Amino acid sequence: MPAQNADPSGRRPRRLLPVGRVGPSGVGEVIRRAVFLDVDGTLVDYSGRIPASARHAVRAARANGHLVFLCTGRSRSELWPDVTDIGFDGLVGGAGAYVEVGGVELLHRRLEAGQVRQVIDFFGRHGLDYFFEGAGGLFGTPGIQARLRGLLRGAVPDAVALAQLEGGLFAYLGEIVVTEQPPTVPVSKVVFVYGPGVTFAQIRDAFAADFDVIASSVPLSGATIGEIQLAGVHKASGIEQVIEHLGIARRDTLAIGDSDNDLEMLRHAGVGIAMGNARQHVREAADEVTSPPEEGGVHEAFVRHGLIDA
Repeated sequence: MPAQNADPSGRRPRRLLPVGRVGPSGVGEVIRRAVFLDVDGTLVDYSGRIPASARHAVRAARANGHLVFLCTGRSRSELWPDVTDIGFDGLVGGAGAYVEVGGVELLHRRLEAGQVRQVIDFFGRHGLDYFFEGAGGLFGTPGIQARLRGLLRGAVPDAVALAQLEGGLFAYLGEIVVTEQPPTVPVSKVVFVYGPGVTFAQIRDAFAADFDVIASSVPLSGATIGEIQLAGVHKASGIEQVIEHLGIARRDTLAIGDSDNDLEMLRHAGVGIAMGNARQHVREAADEVTSPPEEGGVHEAFVRHGLIDA
């Protein structure tokens, strides 16, 4: 990576230090930082739009020699071109189950065959729809697409807004392979819809031995959506894989997010930044709060920490 960056303002170019080193004060040197950026409700607002300021912030920070990673509950299969075409240095996906840096897979935690069967048997017994997520695809019950589309359309009656969401945030619904058999490729996580007769607490208790069960990180998908992931696997554990691989000090990391599955990374990063649209307990877990995505929150945070110029 180039040692210097031209400054269009004519000021002295900044020389980026190797990761983790701090230069003498007053000589124009800056620390190379690693930023871990959530997708839903952070990079992308809940109408499915990516603010131009956020695109600029990511690209400008990388041009300045910093590293920017997507850090999301989504699997690679659930990301769409508007996001990936911005350009990133890697991916922490599946809420920490999958880690990739520079196109090289570092980690792919997966459910064992017995755990897959436990999911199939439990939800089948209770007549509930679900889908498995993995780096290699999405695999769900015959009714899962209709259930999720119905929840989305109930929450978003405006046709234009709905089309925007179905082409972006929820485009993955069309990618779910319908099957009632165990997937033939590795899977790392489960998304389920629950309803009358089965409570969230019952599902959480049924899977407590091996899994963490949390509410959906996407509010528009409805209040009856949950996610199951392997116990101890979360965004912070994925971040650790990245920084260990690259030799980055934790103090030189920033994490930006807005929901429950961001709590661990907000507490773990050198600086945890909650979006202004986050719920109160998420904001309380962070070191600071930036504006909501539609108000330029990502750009604001990047400027505040010297990753880019205002």
